[in-house]
Amino acid sequence: MIRTDDSTRGRLGAGVDPNVEERLPFLMVVILLVFGAFIVRLFQLQIIMGEVFAEESDKNSVRLVRLEAPRGDILDREGRMIATTRPAFGVQVLPSDLRNPDLAFRALGQLLEEDEEGLREQVGDARGRARFQPVRLAGDLSYDRLASVESHLYALPGVMTDVRPRRHYLGGDQAAHLLGYLGEVQRQQLETRAYAGYRSGDVIGQSGIEALEQFRLRGRDGGRNVVVDVRGRVVDVLDEEEPVAGGGVTLTLDLDLQHAAEEGFLPDAIGDPPKMGALVAMDVQTGDILALVSKPSYDPNAFAGGVSAATWKALTTDTWRPLQNRAISGQYPPGSTYKAIVAASALQERVITPGGLVYCPGYFTLGRRSYRCWKKEGHGAMSLRDAIVQSCDVYFYTAGLKLGIDRLAFFARGFSLGRRTGIALASEQSGLVPTAAWKETRFGEPWGAGETVSASIGQGFDLVTPLQLAVAYAAIANGGRVVRPRLVLSLQDSDGRLVPGPAPEIRSTVPVSEKYLALVRDALTGVVEEPRGTGGRARVPGMRVAGKTGTAQVVHLRHTEDLEEEEVPLKYRDHAWFVAFAPADAPQIVVAVLGEHGGHGGSAAAPIAQRVLARWSEKHAPAAQLAEVKAEAPDVGD
Repeated sequence: MIRTDDSTRGRLGAGVDPNVEERLPFLMVVILLVFGAFIVRLFQLQIIMGEVFAEESDKNSVRLVRLEAPRGDILDREGRMIATTRPAFGVQVLPSDLRNPDLAFRALGQLLEEDEEGLREQVGDARGRARFQPVRLAGDLSYDRLASVESHLYALPGVMTDVRPRRHYLGGDQAAHLLGYLGEVQRQQLETRAYAGYRSGDVIGQSGIEALEQFRLRGRDGGRNVVVDVRGRVVDVLDEEEPVAGGGVTLTLDLDLQHAAEEGFLPDAIGDPPKMGALVAMDVQTGDILALVSKPSYDPNAFAGGVSAATWKALTTDTWRPLQNRAISGQYPPGSTYKAIVAASALQERVITPGGLVYCPGYFTLGRRSYRCWKKEGHGAMSLRDAIVQSCDVYFYTAGLKLGIDRLAFFARGFSLGRRTGIALASEQSGLVPTAAWKETRFGEPWGAGETVSASIGQGFDLVTPLQLAVAYAAIANGGRVVRPRLVLSLQDSDGRLVPGPAPEIRSTVPVSEKYLALVRDALTGVVEEPRGTGGRARVPGMRVAGKTGTAQVVHLRHTEDLEEEEVPLKYRDHAWFVAFAPADAPQIVVAVLGEHGGHGGSAAAPIAQRVLARWSEKHAPAAQLAEVKAEAPDVGD
């Protein structure tokens, strides 16, 4: 046992700072405070804010993937597919998960054969919540390219592939102006009540049927909660709500007639430029649009995944305006197709009689000015029927002057010219039917008799659309009823229930009696079926056709009058018209054709209408009639 005396204890304590003992309580308090703060913070994080941080943690590992709804199908009147939806594979990146952006963009540039810097610009400098929003870099990949990308995903955290529904138009540019195109919803649209349920980036119909029936075709998006690992790869699906496809739309369109109409605008020979213009085929009783063509056209498939800047610039800067729907918004002088309206009006006002004769020497003199007939040597003595069949200008100069511009305008408007037809498409134009008061207001000048002469053959200020002429001739064909053009035959909701489309509608009746309309119909039949008629190239075996040719002057150029047509610059060449209905004795279909800068109606426009009428006859006429041989068509003038 060791004993320690006082001297020993003194020696042991001699080396200890007496202040330490005084600071020990303070240090203990500091240590306790630090541990207390840790405990309080731990309590706060684990207990008080535990649920909040657990939720934030889930956000990092559980993501909501939006599942876009397929748009509803668009069908023709016989149930054939026109527009549908197909899967399109794409590549997207999640900025928050990009571990090595330089490597990722360099690899994607090679895999997608895209510019690396362009891909960087698409993603941008994502900050805040935007870091957790996926950015789609490419869409509609081929299967080979998709496989190439997916084989490298293991080394590219933050890069993933996806599949989305993509609109597909089976006919390419066929009926493009009727179907319309898709595009991202615009800011001004989002500010309206109609688009209250949409958000920036949503794709909607921006024109045509796609816009008209947007809310039926749209469908309802779904969603999927998925668990992802640190590389952004999906490892589990927690729950899912399937998207609901949009409802379907069955159009009045007949694809057989549409194909025939489109073929009519193809170049006549290899190396020839494509034809420009428009065509409308319509049921004369119901107003059903059976075919609608506008050329030049565009492929709406180019818009389905977002139109490129280069494509959009090419379309919007093209001199010939391929985005314009010429069938409803192209406004042109009606030319000699107007003569049927003038004839019906003059008969109703009794300024002419069916048997009264007008002599045509090849020109018409008014004051000191002469107005030529298209036939320089003249037609001789012309009755009303002969004047329509041979399209004699002098006869209608005379009839128009007797009628006067204001009475002529009254009847023209009664045939739905100079006003919109009521078709359910945006951008329809009203055309122009001039009056003396209109000119006084527009130019501050009185109307001149010479202007009535020009108006009597569809020149001067008069402007019509192809659809307006189709409606006007349908009224001649059906006994005087002005029908509203109809596009939708039936609708289908997302549950498959059919809903009838708008019922056929008669907007008004023309101010001409049936007996005079019958006289005009008979003369129009002679235009096509008689040897001297100007519309012989529209004849259809086994079916009598009635129609009227027209050539509308674009600009009067004295120095080009003696030139051959091909020597005149294209933009100065005349427009070619032909409007017809058939069968002549019991009309069911009307076809209006405009050949923009096409030349003569009888040679440029009538053959296009003939294709459509022949296809209609094949589908509706008795088989025995189809065996008849088509008669040889004569030379035409107008």
